[in-house]
Amino acid sequence: MDSELLEQVVNNLKEINSKLDRIIVQIECRDEQVCEKDRIIADSLDVITLLSLPDHLRTTATTLFEIGPATADEIANVTNKERAVESNYLNQLVRMNHVKKYRDGRKVYFRINDSLKKK
Repeated sequence: MDSELLEQVVNNLKEINSKLDRIIVQIECRDEQVCEKDRIIADSLDVITLLSLPDHLRTTATTLFEIGPATADEIANVTNKERAVESNYLNQLVRMNHVKKYRDGRKVYFRINDSLKKK
């Protein structure tokens, strides 16, 4: 039983290490124009917070950071998911205090909260 738990912990650590390695490679890439967006994301987002999110929420948060304040419909157009699905994910991120929600006229916009940004 203990060996199974230890093996699971080791596998999780390997997965985290692999993701961090990919982020480092993106930051160190040579073509400045291609890598600028990746560098901004890596500099502004707390990597540990992003890695702690489930994949579907991480995708939504990263997309929101990339395009800036947006509606659920705008996020859905980028992620190729239904608007209702992205609205649900965005509201989950609001409840987790990672995203702020505000209204402009009839539209509801979401933006990254400072809790996802490095201090």
